[in-house]
Amino acid sequence: MDSSTELDHPAVHALAGPHHDLGTARGRVARYRASVAPFAALPADASAADWEDLGSLAGDEAVALFGVPFDVPDNWETLEEIDAVQMVAPRRFGLEPTDATRDSVARLSLDDSDAMLDLAEQTHPGPFATETALMGAYYGVWEEGELVAMAGERLTTPSWAEISAVCTRESHRGRGLATRLMAAVAAGSWAQDRTPFLHVVATNVTAIQLYVHLGFTVRTGENRVQVVRRREDGRG
Repeated sequence: MDSSTELDHPAVHALAGPHHDLGTARGRVARYRASVAPFAALPADASAADWEDLGSLAGDEAVALFGVPFDVPDNWETLEEIDAVQMVAPRRFGLEPTDATRDSVARLSLDDSDAMLDLAEQTHPGPFATETALMGAYYGVWEEGELVAMAGERLTTPSWAEISAVCTRESHRGRGLATRLMAAVAAGSWAQDRTPFLHVVATNVTAIQLYVHLGFTVRTGENRVQVVRRREDGRG
């Protein structure tokens, strides 16, 4: 099977594979612990029974579905929809780090979670929780004891690793820190025999142009984040 099909519903392949211990499952459905990520995994041919299982796992919490859009049943409500462009890294990206990259980039851990959460709150790179760093390798740049930029791995499937949480404090932008960090994340992904990929909001033209400049290619513009919640009354 073409491994690129994992990217149609990456959360499905992540939670069934490398991230199985970061979530819970019921039948054909799974979700990450809320402290890790808001994402849930439904099979592409999700049935009414699968949606019921998702409801059992989610309770009254909202969850995010990531990938090819689903038809949401009437007894669920859609809280938000975000169209995303999915892009794949060029083969050499991150494999030739510069001296500046080696000197300034540090590996992060859960011990740095407070600093990571603070940076995420300041820059809004996407969902980030207390245990998000368990999803993969995270790297950051520290200056004068402050974490000023970071990036890491999010959805990780058997063959692919998503570059995510790419963010830099406004006071430190324009210095290429994001590119250095993305390269560090990519190098680690290649070392695990996984191809780096990423998602970017379809309206973020500036970011898309940057990634194209770095050699990333668009795989699809048809991915979507659907934030859904089961209706309290269970009716449409």
